[in-house]
Amino acid sequence: MVTDFTQGNVPKQLVNFAFPLLLSSLLQVVYNMVDMIIVGQAMGKVGISAVSVGGDITGFLTFFIMGYTGAGQVIISQYIGKNQRDRVGVCISTMFSFIALCAVVVSIVCLLLREPLLSLMNTPAEAWSETLAYTGVSITGLIFICGYNAVSAVLRGMGDSKHPFIFIAVASVLNILLDLLFVIQLGMGAMGAALATVISQAVSFISCVIFLYQNRKRFDFHIKPKDFFRWDKAMLIKLSKLGVPMAIKSASIQFSKLFVNSWINSYGVVVSAFSGIANKVSNICNIVSNSTGTAGSSMIGQNIGAEKYERVSKIMRTVFCITLGIAVILSIAIIAFPKHIFGIFTDEAEVLDLALEFLPIAVMSFMSSAGRSTMNALINGSGNYRINLITAILDGFVLRIGLSVLFGLVLNMRYMGFWLGDVFASFTPIWIGILFYYSGKWKHSKIATE
Repeated sequence: MVTDFTQGNVPKQLVNFAFPLLLSSLLQVVYNMVDMIIVGQAMGKVGISAVSVGGDITGFLTFFIMGYTGAGQVIISQYIGKNQRDRVGVCISTMFSFIALCAVVVSIVCLLLREPLLSLMNTPAEAWSETLAYTGVSITGLIFICGYNAVSAVLRGMGDSKHPFIFIAVASVLNILLDLLFVIQLGMGAMGAALATVISQAVSFISCVIFLYQNRKRFDFHIKPKDFFRWDKAMLIKLSKLGVPMAIKSASIQFSKLFVNSWINSYGVVVSAFSGIANKVSNICNIVSNSTGTAGSSMIGQNIGAEKYERVSKIMRTVFCITLGIAVILSIAIIAFPKHIFGIFTDEAEVLDLALEFLPIAVMSFMSSAGRSTMNALINGSGNYRINLITAILDGFVLRIGLSVLFGLVLNMRYMGFWLGDVFASFTPIWIGILFYYSGKWKHSKIATE
């Protein structure tokens, strides 16, 4: 059940590995979209705004998960490449126990501070009560999001992307059924949508844990139930060395997006509602690039661990060709049928009128995702924490916030300026990755063996 990416046909391996990841991500987007579609049809722009703002806050709170699970995936893949499988179990137990503790602490703190968080997001007054209810339920279920991402990272690090897809598929179907029950039949509003998502994520997480534990011998690692409640100090240091910069990278991007969305929300409930829809549409291309990039990072991690550097370049070229092709297709589709695509979510004319303004932003977003996936695959797969930190600071804090303020406030371009600043900043990992690749320093980034 462990896949060796250090030999064989690169394009075939990447497609076979990335396709289940892509389907998993698509399903996650689908059930997030289902929340917004069902709530939008049942409650209008108030419901859409509540799900949008609440989703932004919940997404931001997962920054530490993305950092440590990403680090765990890279370290596991490098152990596999170095044929040091005895260390995989130690990495898993350390990652799980630490993430669980963090999830509980963050959930408690944010439940107590959710009203100030909504104020910072400039939540429209019409959507305040629904957003508060949605956010409360979502934060309560944060531990399930953490757990599922941790298990999925372990499986991806060992080259298994099919089983995470199966578990998320079950969760997606359950989420849709519960949405219809809670929101439409029982009239629970945005809170019902959040409850449906939390329950489905809990089912997915529990299923993943049972599968991973029952198949621990087939994955060739040794771990006992008590190991999930303690961590190895040396391994935690190794995870933190890579995980903290990756978490900062994720947090800075999420924080800067919250900053941008907060100002966008201040332009009224119509702009806030459309922005939520636009983010969902942009995520369609992002999930393709993220899935392909995630697959590429595991493959690159194994090959760097095995010192097969020539295969790294082949993997990068394959990642870029796939994501660029998808970006071109999506760009053509959104230019040809803008109101049809955005009309899936709402039929309110004042919201749909913003679709034509957003078209250039959408196309630039699609194109940047192709280059980001390629360079993030190299940066993350190499385990170079310094490059991750530099990318985090420039992408999140310096350029996204700086350009958004410049265009939106200084040049008085209003919400369009904030959209421009956000999309221009998204190109940052591309030029940093190009410099990193040609420097050759990625060949010496073997964090698993340090």
